[in-house]
Amino acid sequence: MKKGKAIALLSGGLDSVLALKLLLDQGLEVVAFNMKTPFCTCDSKGRCYSDQTAKKFGVPLRRVYGGEDYLEIVKSPKHGYGKNMNPCIDCRIFLFSKAKKVMEEEKADFVFTGEVLGERPMSQRKDAMSLIERESGLKGRVLRPLCAKLLEPTMMERNGLVDRDKLLDIQGRSRKPQLALARRYKIDDFPSPAGGCLLTDQGFARRLRESFEHGEDSLREVLFLKVGRHFRTPGGAKIIAGRNQEENETLMRLSLPQEPKFTVHGYKSTYALLLGNPSSGDQLLAARICAWYCDREGSETLPVRMWLDSPDEFELIQANPLDKSLLSSFRIGD
Repeated sequence: MKKGKAIALLSGGLDSVLALKLLLDQGLEVVAFNMKTPFCTCDSKGRCYSDQTAKKFGVPLRRVYGGEDYLEIVKSPKHGYGKNMNPCIDCRIFLFSKAKKVMEEEKADFVFTGEVLGERPMSQRKDAMSLIERESGLKGRVLRPLCAKLLEPTMMERNGLVDRDKLLDIQGRSRKPQLALARRYKIDDFPSPAGGCLLTDQGFARRLRESFEHGEDSLREVLFLKVGRHFRTPGGAKIIAGRNQEENETLMRLSLPQEPKFTVHGYKSTYALLLGNPSSGDQLLAARICAWYCDREGSETLPVRMWLDSPDEFELIQANPLDKSLLSSFRIGD
């Protein structure tokens, strides 16, 4: 069998790791490919396993970032959304198109993935797989080692680049076959299948949909959706309040000089950022939200700092904590 070269679509999840292992064991030269988007989570702690997986298996890793171009797909997917705001088919087409470019640059023979037939209802059906290959320009050049025996032989199998007898026939949503393979290969460091994409999360999808409805669809505005508690004011402005020190710092880092910032003066409290075209009433509302999320009991009036460019140049707003029911009425998502 002649030696071929392939591009591995490597998310770092177990399926992609197993596919990588199967083809490396066949002696192919492999270059790993990973795409990051504003909606990636990889696991519950936000770690991406593709880097450590590529290092562990000794393969080079190429990464691309889907930014504004990817966001356009999320706003208006040709093939629609899944259960929430996940445009899975359009996302795969985008991903495969990027992989095709890498394949051509690397002078590789084909692309392979960790897809399992029937594992994901929207994009891992035979008709969807065929559509994705065709619209990405990779028709006949995609191998799916974990379920290849359930599909028609590819060009790579027919011409001897890959031994079909050493490929698998996994299908469905059960993880038992993959976990058994992981134990066999002594692979034990991989994210849970629940991680990966915020667009499949119901709470985040509500935030994103509401943001798009208010014309807040820039990459920066989307990045804000991953941080803090979000509130919509009666006038249409948005208030974001950090849930911890890390989120407070992120809000301040992403803010612009002209955007009002708030925190309770002299007490430990959240930091809040006011976006849009806020009124004086919106400023008071942001101050009252800060007062609610302050490390002090009671309903007395508290001094809240408001500043623009420099935290050392502020004005004080006297604000009493917002009533809990009102707070909930302004809250967006979770």
